[in-house]
Amino acid sequence: MAEETVVEKTWCGILNRLPGSRRGEPAVIEAAYTEPRLRALFPFPSHGALTFHRNTEFPWSNDLPFIVGDVRACTVYAPLRASKRVLGESLTPQEAAALVVAHLPDDCGPAFEGPWPHRGTLT
Repeated sequence: MAEETVVEKTWCGILNRLPGSRRGEPAVIEAAYTEPRLRALFPFPSHGALTFHRNTEFPWSNDLPFIVGDVRACTVYAPLRASKRVLGESLTPQEAAALVVAHLPDDCGPAFEGPWPHRGTLT
């Protein structure tokens, strides 16, 4: 049996509210987890937002859309450097998660362990 990855352990801790895990809006986290492409990324809930990263250690990639909101309404934001910042508003958590997936870059695969940028891929 394969050992759990950092990404899998992090999702498990957040979903199960394990001691030492970051806290976030349960409905948003659960909706994001149901999306296989998001489940492969590193989740980072903080200050009402759920961000997703291509890597597991600081500094973060910070180049993917993210969700801010709760069970009643969510907003999806583009990455910080994007010209159009708001991708969708007044969404359910499920709609928000699907919108993030729709705006992921094609080359956005599973998160790798380590800091950003990945050695050998960016300069």
